[in-house]
Parts: sequence; structure tokens; C-alpha cells
Amino acid sequence: MKFLYSILMLGVFMSCSNDDEYASFAENELLAFTVPKNFPEMVYDIESNPPTKFGFELGKKLFYDGKLSSNGFISCGFCHEQRFAFTHHGHQFSHGVNDLSGTRNTPSVANMAFLNEFSWDGATSHLDLFPIIPITNEVEMGETMTGVMTKIQADREYQRAFEAAFEEGGVSTENLLKALSQFMVMMISSNSKYDKYIRGEDGVQFTEKEAYGLDVFNEKCASCHATDLFTDSSFRNNGLPPNPSLNDLGRAEVSGKASDNYKFKVPSLRNVALTAPYMHDGRFGSLESVLNFYTRGMVDSPTLDETLRNGEELGIPLDDEEKEGLLAFLQTLTDDTFINDKRFSEY
Repeated sequence: MKFLYSILMLGVFMSCSNDDEYASFAENELLAFTVPKNFPEMVYDIESNPPTKFGFELGKKLFYDGKLSSNGFISCGFCHEQRFAFTHHGHQFSHGVNDLSGTRNTPSVANMAFLNEFSWDGATSHLDLFPIIPITNEVEMGETMTGVMTKIQADREYQRAFEAAFEEGGVSTENLLKALSQFMVMMISSNSKYDKYIRGEDGVQFTEKEAYGLDVFNEKCASCHATDLFTDSSFRNNGLPPNPSLNDLGRAEVSGKASDNYKFKVPSLRNVALTAPYMHDGRFGSLESVLNFYTRGMVDSPTLDETLRNGEELGIPLDDEEKEGLLAFLQTLTDDTFINDKRFSEY
């Protein structure tokens, strides 16, 4: 159900460094959470962990704190940069402690409350558990949850922050993960030109090319990049030739099923113009390259998505005019409000 969570939108969030901020949990306040009217229903159980003033600020502090990594430097925000819609723009693979490199491109952290599975392979289906994956990954943050908790529990500022943020106060793994979720739940990207156009706001109109691109998108792309989240949250093999040096089986690494070989989660296209490189392994540096791949670059395999078969041909037939229209439309998905929202910025 779409609803307004709370009665008050807080315009300014105070710093976690102020001792008075943590005077009492009784001073904590619920934050407003509105489901955009063109969005599908929310997945996250917000009633079990409602975003609050102090919980949000604690989550934000944790998100940007290198203490969550083994070397004290790599934070969540290191790979999820706001100006690039919380991706690691320009980096093919995520990389972390000791400059070690992973095998997958960093996905965006936006609209997480509306998703039901996380990571390229769906390694977890609960947002509260999602941060454990990068924290404990040896080439990302390279830490253990025990190690994180030891450092956080020894920090007096964090002690005050946790006590203020949660009624059952105290530094605990559960509260740490809930605080991070509160921060991510509030990170909604829903004010792009597309959103304003589709909601009929502010008299926003598409150009002829953008409108044409939307038509092409609805005809040839929307079956996978569905709803105004621009993903159906499914796992699909899109015909990308496997990288022989990585041997990344995708969803099959979680499910153990051969039928899931080379299937990866359909990514959201929101802010896609800002989030290069593209695909799970970051092999394409431009949207033009992505469209060219879908036109003539796919390889066949037993798990190739059936929607990408056209008789004896593979792929999505797109002529130059259709590609130009799609590129113009994809630019309308950039949400400047989101990427400049001071609530989510490190400083």
C-alpha cells in the first residue's frame, strides 16, 4: 500500500558530533517516507524499522566510516559515490582494502526499499543483511562483523548515537544493520525529468526525440526494465559473452543450479547516464556500446533469455534512429535532486 509514513518531513538533519543530539531516545523523531505515486509498492518492512532522525544520521555516519573496513579507510561511500548515483563511476570492478579488485561492477544504491533481492546474484533478500556482503568480502572491506563491532563499541560517540537511535539502545550488530537500512531506505530517486513528465508535474514536456525514445523503450526494453523502477528484479542471461578470466556464473553461484548460469540481476536504469561502466563486469564504457551489444553482440547459450531470441537471430533489432531516441530518453532518467541531496552527502 502506498502511504505517507509519519507526519513530518525534516528539512535539516543535525550532525552526529553534537553531544546534545544524543540526549535521549525520547527526543527521536520519525522521518517522513512517501512512496512516489508512480512507483510500485514498497518491499521493505518499514514498520519493523521506521526511519528516524537519529537512526538515519547514525546510518549515514556508518555509511561513510572507514571503521567498517579492516584497514580503517574503505567505507561504503568509497564505492558508492553520490555524484554518480552511488556507484563507482569509471571503475570497471569494485575495489577495496589493499587496493584489491573484485570481479563485479558496483551497482547503484538507490530505491533499495523497493527491491526484493540484492547484489548482482541476489546473495541476500533482506536489505538489513545486505551490508554484511561488502563488509566481509575480502577484496572489498575485508572485515568481520565481530571486528566492526569491537571498534564501534569502543567509540563513545557511537555509544551515544546508538542509545539515541534505538529504544533498545546499545551498540549491537542488529542495530548497526538497521541504522544502515534506515539511511538507504530514505535514498529515493524519483525526481528525474521522466518522473515529472509521467506525473504531469511542472508542465514538463519531452522533446520529440525523447518521446520517440520512450516509445522505443516501451516496445523493446520494458519487458525487463519494468515499472518506474526500471527493473523487474529478475535474473537473466542477456547474452553477454562470459569473461574467461573471471568465470563468473552469476545467480548460479547462489542457487547452485546450472539453469541459472550466467544470469545476473536486471539493473535499474535510473540515473544510468551517470553510472558507467555498464554490465555486471563493467565491460562497456558507454551507453552507445551497450545498445550496439544488444543489436549485434550477443552469444547463444542454454540459459539465454528467450525474449532475446528472434527466430534464428539473437538480440534486439535497433536502427540508428531508434538508438538515438533511446539515448535521448535514457538521459531523462537522471535525477539531479537525488545526486545533490545534502541529506545523503558525506559532508
